[in-house]
Amino acid sequence: MARRALTTTAAAFAATAALLLTACGGGGDDKSPDDIKGADSGSSSPSASASGSAGADRPDVSVPKDLKLVFDFDEPSDAKHAAALADAENYIRALKHGIAAQDPNDPAYRFYSAAQAAQYAKSQIEAWVKGGYTVYGTDKYYDDEVTTMSDGKGVLVSFCRNQAKSFSKETKTGKVHYTDENLDSYQKFRLLMAPPSGDSEVWRAANIEVIGKAKECR
Repeated sequence: MARRALTTTAAAFAATAALLLTACGGGGDDKSPDDIKGADSGSSSPSASASGSAGADRPDVSVPKDLKLVFDFDEPSDAKHAAALADAENYIRALKHGIAAQDPNDPAYRFYSAAQAAQYAKSQIEAWVKGGYTVYGTDKYYDDEVTTMSDGKGVLVSFCRNQAKSFSKETKTGKVHYTDENLDSYQKFRLLMAPPSGDSEVWRAANIEVIGKAKECR
């Protein structure tokens, strides 16, 4: 499998296109599965501690030791933005956790997502499992931007990804497929985070758009 691309199409994000165009406020790869060069993969994170915060019985989103997820994010001063960014990070961690666990129905991503974003995570995990690959290396996320939607409820979280040092590893043989850094290494992520409901404190990803060959992230 070539470079792993968790790339979505514009159509996949169509349901929230109007919201994206009217976003206001301020704040702070994947590519397609049949593209798998490098897989994805934790470290620095927004303060709302990315594996969980008080008041929520959160699932395990840990990843294997040979997979490092780096989130070089600036913590927003706005509490709502900080919480949305932290759970956007948790969604990414949960996706990688599901790939490492080789489980398309892993409870972690289902906890941190709904609707299209949940479908996207499941399809990505299924592609890795079907191909016989898991994730390996270092995956870096940075240049975050957090904005409140015009409805005052949802929050749009955007950030870049550099997967130049993230690779796919065959689950049966352990062979790592290395590739050189190129424009495919850079992606732009946009996640529409839905606010907590009821007694929950969890922000869930409702929609995700991943733009490949993102020159602005290079």
